[in-house]
Amino acid sequence: MGEMVGSQSQSSFKIILGSSSIARKKILAEMGYKFETADIDEKSIRRESPEELVTVLAEAKADAIISRLNIKDYKEKDAETTLLITSDIVAVYEGTIREKPTSEEEARQFLRSYSQGHVSTVGSVLVTNLKTGIKHGGIDKAEVYFHDIPDEIIQNLIDERVVFNVAGGLLLEHPLILPFVDTLIGASDSVMGLPKALTEKLIQEALSYNAD
Repeated sequence: MGEMVGSQSQSSFKIILGSSSIARKKILAEMGYKFETADIDEKSIRRESPEELVTVLAEAKADAIISRLNIKDYKEKDAETTLLITSDIVAVYEGTIREKPTSEEEARQFLRSYSQGHVSTVGSVLVTNLKTGIKHGGIDKAEVYFHDIPDEIIQNLIDERVVFNVAGGLLLEHPLILPFVDTLIGASDSVMGLPKALTEKLIQEALSYNAD
């Protein structure tokens, strides 16, 4: 499936995106890659530091997906190189890690706290070369500052249910919330869960370390 599209003249390789997130699929497609997807349920992993948490979660996703694959097939000498991309993101508000809101009340509390305030995102990306077993990972951060977000906008977002699918209920590109974004420090694709620059760097690293 996934020969590389675009100007780079790399030998062909496949990509498996370890996520069913619509935003991540869109971002990877925008980068010019074709890919398959695989997904797992996130485990109940907890860590104090957001950097450590998202790193461990991206690794847990990779391990779970690899355990379901027939990994021997990917390691064959003449097998096409396959890269598995897993990632995770949390929102951090006043030092507290926020994952997906679990109730309307929590979603409302999250969104109200962003009004005239700011929130950070901490995301990790892990690219595993399934042929060599070598992993390349990194962290990307962004910060979003908001204008005053009216209560009716918050209610509309809750009614649409889309806030329950994202860390911290944090939607950046949604037409309802976009007018209330004041400043973004970092990249919008980072806030959406798959930073393009970091992902591209890790893909190239994973390919350049490829076994001959």
